[in-house]
Order: sequence, then C-alpha cells, then structure tokens
Amino acid sequence: MRALPAFQNLTPEELAVTESLKRGELRVEAGMPILSEGSSSPQLFTVLEGQALRFKSLENGERQVLGFVFPGDFLGLQAAVMYEMEHSVTAVTPMLLCVFDRGDLVRLYRDSPQRAFDLTWLAAEEESMLAEALATVGQQGARARVAWALLRLMDRSETSGLVRDGVAPMPFRQHDLADALGLSVVHTNKTLAQLRNDGLVTLRDRQLTIHDRPRLERLVGTAMRQQATRPLI
Repeated sequence: MRALPAFQNLTPEELAVTESLKRGELRVEAGMPILSEGSSSPQLFTVLEGQALRFKSLENGERQVLGFVFPGDFLGLQAAVMYEMEHSVTAVTPMLLCVFDRGDLVRLYRDSPQRAFDLTWLAAEEESMLAEALATVGQQGARARVAWALLRLMDRSETSGLVRDGVAPMPFRQHDLADALGLSVVHTNKTLAQLRNDGLVTLRDRQLTIHDRPRLERLVGTAMRQQATRPLI
C-alpha cells in the first residue's frame, strides 16, 4: 500500500516507529463488528484489506450511516482519545487489519511528533469529509446526493488501489447508500436507474463504473474537493 500514489512516503525512521508499535494482524470476516458504539476498545487498527461501514445506531432501531471504510483508513482513534466509541464499524467484506495497542498512543505523541501529526491530520480529514457529506445531504436533491456519493466511492476505491480497468468493487448495498444520503431505498433505486439510463454510471453485480465523470460532477452542483495525499499509519 505504501507504493500507491495516494499515500505519503515514509522516511525509514517513521516506518521504524510504526513497525515498533505494531502488535500483529487480524483477519475479520464479512459481517463481523470491528468496533462497537459505547465500547472502549483497547486496540486501534489500520485497514490493510477489505471494506467496512461506519454507522450510528438510533433509539428507534434505525441507523445513520456515517461513512464507508477503505484500505488505508485508521480506526479506533475516537475510543483512544474519548475512551468510548460513539459509532460502530462493521466489516462488509473479509478484512485484514494491522493492530495497535491504545496504550501506545501517548508514547507515539511523546516520541514521534511527525507520526503523531499524521494521526491528527487523519482526524481532521475525516471531519472535513463529514462536513462535505453534511452539506451535500442537507442542501442537495437526490440526483446530486447520489452523484456525489458515487464519485466519492470511486475516488476512495481508486486511491486504495481497488479499481481495475475503470471498475470499482461496490460491496455496499443500496440500503447503505440510502442511509448515508438520507433517502429511502426506493428513491435511491429510482435515482440510480435515472443515472444509468442517462449513460452516466453502471452499478451492477457489486461493481461500480462511471462512464461520464464531467457530467456526473456537474450534477453535484459544487466543486468536488480534491483529495490530498494521505499518511499511512
């Protein structure tokens, strides 16, 4: 993953720090919880393979999807800092996780300021993405919301090295997409059908293809924020 252009280069010293903190690797099957809302996890994770879903459970039994997890993402920082997760993360595909001990976080900030800054950068980037999502969901119509989500999913797939010949894996259900965008499943399905009939996208057999990105971007109505190169913990 370090060879992918989306991730920042690490110096030998930074790589050594990361390796010294690594406690092992964990394989997770699809459908298994990685982090649970209300829990205080002793571990933090970097996603090496696979995809997952971030969501918050509501009192009425429903849920709000907060985001989609891709290789390179760092999980568990909220519990490490606030001592309790305020959302859950569940694997959607089989996953491979790099495991860190929460107790080593203080040592990281003390002994490796650059790596600590990388963690802070990831937290700030996640906040920026949530702000962009909220602005889209709160102020845009269904076509713009779905167009934005498909563009972001394709971009994340691309930066994570998952796209092959212009096709990205799409293990997330339409129900997940609808929950993330504040739409009903029926409305989401109809909107996807409209975009497909307009020759903009194909979403089929758990695969996503974008046929006309410029037209899809124009549907969003606002400039898509360019993704900067990311640190890899």
